[in-house]
Amino acid sequence: MKKRIVAMLFAGVLLAACAATDERPLPPHSTVDLQKFMGPWYVIASIPTFVERDAWNAVESYELAPDGSIATTFTFHKGGYDGPLKRQTPRGFVQPGTHNAIWGMQFIWPIKAEYIIAWVDDAYSETIVARSKRDYVWIMARSSTLTPERYAALVARTGNLGYDVAKLNKVPQRWPDGN
Repeated sequence: MKKRIVAMLFAGVLLAACAATDERPLPPHSTVDLQKFMGPWYVIASIPTFVERDAWNAVESYELAPDGSIATTFTFHKGGYDGPLKRQTPRGFVQPGTHNAIWGMQFIWPIKAEYIIAWVDDAYSETIVARSKRDYVWIMARSSTLTPERYAALVARTGNLGYDVAKLNKVPQRWPDGN
């Protein structure tokens, strides 16, 4: 029951954020290869939703389902590396005609929050997922750490998308295997 309430609150916040936007459109990445995009992504930094605040070791994983939707699993520890493990399982739906770069992310039926793959590098090792409202953004990578230079470049790219990068929060990442 508690998970359902949290999901409903999360969906309500996303719906309210989607309701009125007069921001300029956020350009999506030209083409996204879904097969290459699938798999785990470490959340390096974000302007987080209320659910993600104080997230540690945050990972978002994608798996292409037979029906074309994207099974998504978002996990993190709340408040510290040893904090309680939290898990969200929304489903992504690629919007036709967007070259796989714009999804509707559904946490609770029937609401689908805007989810724009604004940039992904050629190796599919770094990405920025954004929203036209510029209220939330996620800088993610296949590795849990980035060099200071790579991080700065991704922050600059996020700023060029129209985000206030002062609102970015680095997500603490520490893994036993050093990934």
